[in-house]
Amino acid sequence: MTELFKPITLRGDCCTLVPLTHEHHDDLVEAVADGELAKLWFTFVPKASDMKDNINLRLDMQHAGTMLPFAVIDRNANKAVGMTTYMNIDTSNRRVEIGGTWYHQNVQRTGLNTECKCLLLTHAFNTLDCIAVEFRTHSLNYRSRQGIERLGARLDGILRNHMFMPNGTLRDTYVYSIIASEWPTVKAHLEFLRSGRNPLS
Repeated sequence: MTELFKPITLRGDCCTLVPLTHEHHDDLVEAVADGELAKLWFTFVPKASDMKDNINLRLDMQHAGTMLPFAVIDRNANKAVGMTTYMNIDTSNRRVEIGGTWYHQNVQRTGLNTECKCLLLTHAFNTLDCIAVEFRTHSLNYRSRQGIERLGARLDGILRNHMFMPNGTLRDTYVYSIIASEWPTVKAHLEFLRSGRNPLS
């Protein structure tokens, strides 16, 4: 599994996940400025002025073997519109977290996130043979929690006083996961969501 956690390109219909590099810097600066995402205090979305350092941090963690960062490329615009990562890589137990994700506001709620998560989950379960994939978010990030639950992930629990936020407050972290035995059902659900045929939406 260690050898499998190396830079890879994952292609979908509306987005492609490519290994993050500094070549994506300008697109990501433009993307993060849309909707002032970096002002959401309960997230870790980088400021435009910090983008170079944030890319360096992710690449350093990739070199250390704890993260595999991607730039999310909108195939229609042919430019980077966000970031996502495999993080907290636990090779011995075949577990990984999908996180560090943010998008340009104009592609939010467009199906791009669903496809992005489907690509990452498919690769994690079908190629990396993961036994579980985690998602973590701030207790007050209601939109993120709703999005994770919409994917079909289940709440494992809440880590109280889990970590300090940049503003000095303490974060309660909601921990969700999808386990390998649930993947076929979750995959069918994601494909249904991507089809746009949901009569309940």
